[in-house]
Amino acid sequence: MEPAHRRAVSLLLVSAFVVILNETMMSVAVPQLMADLAITASTAQWVTAAFMLTMAVVIPITGFVLQRVTTRAAFLTAMGLFSVGTLVCALAPGFVVLVLGRVVQASGTAIMMPLLMTTVMTVTPPASRGRTMGNISVVISVAPALGPTVSGFVLGVLDWRWLFVLVLPIALGAFALGAARLTNLTEPRYARVDVLSVGLAALAFGGIVFGLSRFGEASHAAGGLVGAWAPVVVGAAALSLFIARQLWLQRRDAALLDLRTFTSPVFSVAVGLMGLSMLALFGTLILLPYYTQNVLGLAALTTGLLVLPGGVLMGVLAPGVGRAYDRFGARRLLVPGTVLVSSAVWGMTTLDERSAAWHVLVLHVLLSLGLALTFTPLFTASLGSLAPRLYSHGSAVVGTVQQVAGAAGTALFVTVMTAGALASTRGPATDVLAVADGVHDAFLVGAVLTLLAIPAALAMRTPQGPAAHGAGH
Repeated sequence: MEPAHRRAVSLLLVSAFVVILNETMMSVAVPQLMADLAITASTAQWVTAAFMLTMAVVIPITGFVLQRVTTRAAFLTAMGLFSVGTLVCALAPGFVVLVLGRVVQASGTAIMMPLLMTTVMTVTPPASRGRTMGNISVVISVAPALGPTVSGFVLGVLDWRWLFVLVLPIALGAFALGAARLTNLTEPRYARVDVLSVGLAALAFGGIVFGLSRFGEASHAAGGLVGAWAPVVVGAAALSLFIARQLWLQRRDAALLDLRTFTSPVFSVAVGLMGLSMLALFGTLILLPYYTQNVLGLAALTTGLLVLPGGVLMGVLAPGVGRAYDRFGARRLLVPGTVLVSSAVWGMTTLDERSAAWHVLVLHVLLSLGLALTFTPLFTASLGSLAPRLYSHGSAVVGTVQQVAGAAGTALFVTVMTAGALASTRGPATDVLAVADGVHDAFLVGAVLTLLAIPAALAMRTPQGPAAHGAGH
């Protein structure tokens, strides 16, 4: 890459890591929020759910936006929104303002991730994309994994507002550096926004993620699942209309989210694998801390330290995996990666009330190793199989799938765990033994799903030469 391009990508990588880290940082702060703001646990969860919901609504629109604004304008908008949202959260007098700040934060984050991937695909030569996309894997997979650990350390000595106070100077610094040094790397083109598509996208992806985020809470009450299924059904119906609308608009190159990305078989398989991988990542991220604290009786900080080695391992391996992709291609990394992920989740089905902490540590490290071998090839091969003019749309699709799959993984694992605990014959649903049974059931369902990724990995191809840019023409 040219020096100016290298500086731009470095700035985007650091900024994206900071904004993505915030997606999962608040999950550990729920007890403090409940005490400080006098709210229930189900209400406090909306600090994280609102972030994920906003991401799901905004990301599908970014494919259109990034083609019509300059790189510099998109970056300053993203970091400006994130900084304002962070300030609002730090000063929030109550819960409603805190959630509003999280929504503004998430709006900036939703722009940043597709901007990063689109920029990298535009300025990086095909022969070295794996190495650069390996760095993106650090952002997308390691930042969410490290969020609870960083939060645990901060909350050990400070209150929850400091989670935002400490991040704000970094965000403002990135904004100032971007304003002073970032150059435009793409040529925008004008087109009218299809307002109907924007509304359908918000209803479709927002409804699905909102419904999925309610499954764990709704499963506690009789008939409560209706309240979770209703928005999912509405979202699915809106998604059908959204897809039909995009297919019609594609005839004149006016689609909000160009679905011709799926005419590439490599892209389609990679996106499916990405969904399964994110389901496994977010499902275990939500379930392992619950298991270690409620079954093994470990402290929140100890739990954060248990998952820290896995997160660090993913970060250390990601650049090397990227270089290996450039040399060996996708399949040689994806097959062992998916086998390791499946093996780790199957291993988690053996966890019970007598398991040792080191057992959890080993399984999480094994899972992290598998995911490290999986994410970089998927990012690189999926976007590398598209025509350059579809990079922004492909990035938006990948980002949307990550959010929906993350919400689905969280909902699936929590719902199955709750149902398993209620059905346990070893005591009340809140008993340690019953919770252990529920955790076992949740990991068992997750383990079966991870098996689907292995044949998909075997079918994966690596985009080669000029053919890699033919999709969508």
